[in-house]
Amino acid sequence: MTKIKGRNDGPGGRNEHYDIGSRKDVPRRNVVAEIKRGEHPGAHVVTVNGREYARDNPDRSVADNVNREE
Repeated sequence: MTKIKGRNDGPGGRNEHYDIGSRKDVPRRNVVAEIKRGEHPGAHVVTVNGREYARDNPDRSVADNVNREE
C-alpha cells in the first residue's frame, strides 16, 4: 500500500499538498477524492474547520502517519 505524506505547506502547517509514493505535490482535494473512492484503504478523511484532510487509519505505528517526522 502506498503511503501518504503531508507536506505541511499551507497556513499554520496545514496540508494543502501530499506526496503519495512517487507522486509528489498532489493537491489535497485530489487526495481526499481518491480516499473517498477507496483508492487508499489505509487512510480516511477528516473534516477540520470545514476542510477535508487525509489521515492515516489508527494503528500503533508512527512511521506511516500522514504527518510524521522523518
